[in-house]
Amino acid sequence: MGVFAVRNLRQGKVMVGSALNLPGALNRLRFELTQGMHRKYPALQEDWNRLGADAFSFEVLDVLEPPKEPGTDLGEELRVLEALWMERLRPYGEAGYHPTPQPSAS
Repeated sequence: MGVFAVRNLRQGKVMVGSALNLPGALNRLRFELTQGMHRKYPALQEDWNRLGADAFSFEVLDVLEPPKEPGTDLGEELRVLEALWMERLRPYGEAGYHPTPQPSAS
């Protein structure tokens, strides 16, 4: 389990995601893009269709080892790790495929 990225090698744009099963998630994502079925990030699908598979890389950014303590919330652990990578890579606007986060009301 961990965090992954799909990089557009020609434009430098990136999509960040996380999964309990990294190989399965990356395989599913590649299949969806190849079949033209990816719906979560339409701009990623458009770029894939236009540029082709060779213009993209699939990378594992970080891996979470299985916890030693029972009852650990793996989903929460992944959300925190993904948020750290989102902050680090800032995949918004011209830099990525994610919508720009809205400022939180305080």
